[in-house]
Amino acid sequence: MEETPPPLQAGSKPHLEKLTLGVTRILESSPGVTEVSIIEKLPAERHMISSWEQKNNCVMPEDVRNFYLMTNGFHMTWSVKLDEHIIPLGSMVINGISKLTQLIQSSVYSLPNAPTLADLEDDTQEGNEDHQLEKPHFDCRSAIFELDSCNGNGKVCLVYKNGKPGLAHDTEIWFLDRALYWHFLTDTFTAYYRLLITHLGLPQWQYAFTSYGISPQAKQWFSMYKPITYNTSLLTEESDNFVNKLDPSKVFKSKNKILIPKKKGPVPPASGQKGPGPLPPPTSKPTTGSGNPVRK
Repeated sequence: MEETPPPLQAGSKPHLEKLTLGVTRILESSPGVTEVSIIEKLPAERHMISSWEQKNNCVMPEDVRNFYLMTNGFHMTWSVKLDEHIIPLGSMVINGISKLTQLIQSSVYSLPNAPTLADLEDDTQEGNEDHQLEKPHFDCRSAIFELDSCNGNGKVCLVYKNGKPGLAHDTEIWFLDRALYWHFLTDTFTAYYRLLITHLGLPQWQYAFTSYGISPQAKQWFSMYKPITYNTSLLTEESDNFVNKLDPSKVFKSKNKILIPKKKGPVPPASGQKGPGPLPPPTSKPTTGSGNPVRK
């Protein structure tokens, strides 16, 4: 069983700074960011890696092996403070070895004769932006292991492209969205880890690598906390319709503003509308002695 020690402040230990590539200092200096913390995990034992390889009949890639020998998983979170309320926002997760489990062909609804992931398998490349890449398969043609559940927004997976026995050089990192479409992320685990860190663990950041992109709500957070080396053109494209232009330095100010009531002046008449002028004073018409009016 993996132990889960209490979270630590990100800057409390030097080796944690190296693990996060120094991104903690960027977060801690950002407006409104609070509670930047890491759950420190002990290094995995070599026999744990060997046991995983034997159980799953797959050879762990060298960069994945070195990662687990340094830390048995990774979990970093950060929050923002809005109007005295703390909202969890960023989350960066790499499952430990015990949770690096295969996407099994289990029944979706746990009912007799219910469909499985393998039943959804087809030979089309729909949902894959680069048709030159062969997408992973839910059946025995691929071996797929979950690296991150993405808080329910999809799954980041370590994929052995040629099934079992899995060879280390046959691995890629793919993102499985909630519609069960595959999207290629990186060739290696090291490249994916850099993507994870540089995107600051923002919500739904993996959807930036899909054809339909991130949601409007996620774009709001992306515009406030721009990921490192992120392509900002993805934010500006067709974003004027729903993305507010927010200044984080103003949003998170805690000063109480005194509301000064505005004095209402006289309402001027609307331009282009002429009201009736003042009535002329009544004039007495000359009359004759008989009281009949005089005709001119």
